[in-house]
Amino acid sequence: MSVRIALVDDNRINRNTFAGKVQTFDDLEVSFIAENGDNCLSMLKDLSPDRRPEVLFVDLEMPNLNGIQLIQIARVLYPAIHYIVLTVFDDDERIFEAIRAGAKGYLLKDENAISLHNAITNCLDQGGAPMSPSIARKALELLSKASLAPAESGRGNRDTPKTGLEGLLSDREKEVLQYTVKGYAPRQIAEELYISLFTVRKHIANIYEKLHVNSNSQIINLAYKNKWI
Repeated sequence: MSVRIALVDDNRINRNTFAGKVQTFDDLEVSFIAENGDNCLSMLKDLSPDRRPEVLFVDLEMPNLNGIQLIQIARVLYPAIHYIVLTVFDDDERIFEAIRAGAKGYLLKDENAISLHNAITNCLDQGGAPMSPSIARKALELLSKASLAPAESGRGNRDTPKTGLEGLLSDREKEVLQYTVKGYAPRQIAEELYISLFTVRKHIANIYEKLHVNSNSQIINLAYKNKWI
């Protein structure tokens, strides 16, 4: 029985290279290859549960919706999928953000076909967290630093640009989101923020579109899973 996999990467050469590597294995089936995060979420939504990928390889650096943001959204909407980062970046901050977002593995793009196949098997059959050797070393260093100097663990992040979902929303949309999660109706939100009901509904529509959700329950799940409240 074939394992369904997918890739999201905004670089055409990378997409073609990935396809060439995985097509050598008869036990792998490519569900789709997406060009960006928004495209990926649309494809996932259109697929029935039995056709969705079991493993989704995610590039980090993509326009509009980056890999971290994609994983944060998709892991809540599609928790059965295993998300593995496939990137050229191996710096500490990206490793930390990817793991915190819910990635089950972190591989560099120069991994060969066998390594990709082993990562899939490791993730699905053994419940492992596949990592390239250099990434594994950095992850261990991060854990060591965190245990030895917890007070200093957050100092390096002061000037780090927002890569999570908070970077997708405007300040007003964040306020509306907070009230929505607390159970406020649109009219109540309008009264609390001294804005029109129309404006509140417009903000809610923008939130739904940016976060690729269809209901308040999905928004609440995203908020709790990503510790917004």
